[in-house]
Amino acid sequence: MLRYRDALLPLPMPFRAWGEGRGEGRHKARQYGVRPYGLPLTVGTVAHGGSDPIAPTAPHPRVKPGAGSNPLPTEEWGEGTRAPPRLPISSLAALFALTVALTATVALAQQPAQPKAGAVEVLMRWAPLLLWGFGFNILISVMAMAIGTVAGVPVGIAQISPLAPLRIVARAATQLFRNSPWLVLLFLCVFLIPFEIRAFGLRIPFPDWAKATMGFALPVMANTSEIARGAILSVATGQWDSARALGLTRRQALYLVILPQCVKRMLPPWMNLYSLIAMSTVNASIVGVSEMITLTSQVHAAEGSRPELLAPLYAFALACFFVYCYPIGKWTQAVERRYQLN
Repeated sequence: MLRYRDALLPLPMPFRAWGEGRGEGRHKARQYGVRPYGLPLTVGTVAHGGSDPIAPTAPHPRVKPGAGSNPLPTEEWGEGTRAPPRLPISSLAALFALTVALTATVALAQQPAQPKAGAVEVLMRWAPLLLWGFGFNILISVMAMAIGTVAGVPVGIAQISPLAPLRIVARAATQLFRNSPWLVLLFLCVFLIPFEIRAFGLRIPFPDWAKATMGFALPVMANTSEIARGAILSVATGQWDSARALGLTRRQALYLVILPQCVKRMLPPWMNLYSLIAMSTVNASIVGVSEMITLTSQVHAAEGSRPELLAPLYAFALACFFVYCYPIGKWTQAVERRYQLN
């Protein structure tokens, strides 16, 4: 048995001694009973018998005689064999971490997939947001109809003006905006109107939804102008003659006699025009206005763009517009029957 201090004593490894054949490394190899490249050997013997030409003549002074001069326990590794290399601690730690990571990955991959929400559940979850967007569509249509009506009735009256320049300008504006695509007018208003207006040191913001409202108000103005002009011309000429017989001027006859009779003639086509504007407000989604169709596409993206949700989401939008516009159409027919002229 080696003493503790002998066991802790580092054993030199004379790698260069074997190649050189002579020198200090060879002398130390003979002295410690170790072959070059770290192969331990019992003093005075070879691993498979015979005499060792480099065996030392005397054991190491720190090794007990008779206890064996092999620094490594021969019963564990065997005589003349190399000890297996030992992995460093860092490599063992890295191998352990890799094993844990692979185990966790496999465990996560084997977890059952969570069930996806159905179409009804998705609609119930997002219905308040979608209805808010639909309310925005209604707001845009109402504002566009109000602005277009206020601007269109005077233009329609100007089309029958006795002044030729005013009549020509009114007719040109009506035909221009009436025969232009609504989507083109929407793009022109969105991209040509500035995002804010500065007046008297004040900054008035002009958001996209306000620009879209102006874009829809232009065709409303043109169509309302034609509706007003047709309603005025539909009044019998005897009404004009009667007004003049009473001593009324042309302007007085127009505002006191003719236009009150035009209201019931203008109402059915005006309501039909509003239905068209309400359904056309979905075009505002193209220019980035957060109305119902824009929010519907965002909801579809938030639900993972699942193809099976396309039909339910857009069918819900269709149902909202149908429920809103169908009663308007029926009301228009009722008003038309009520004010129908014999």
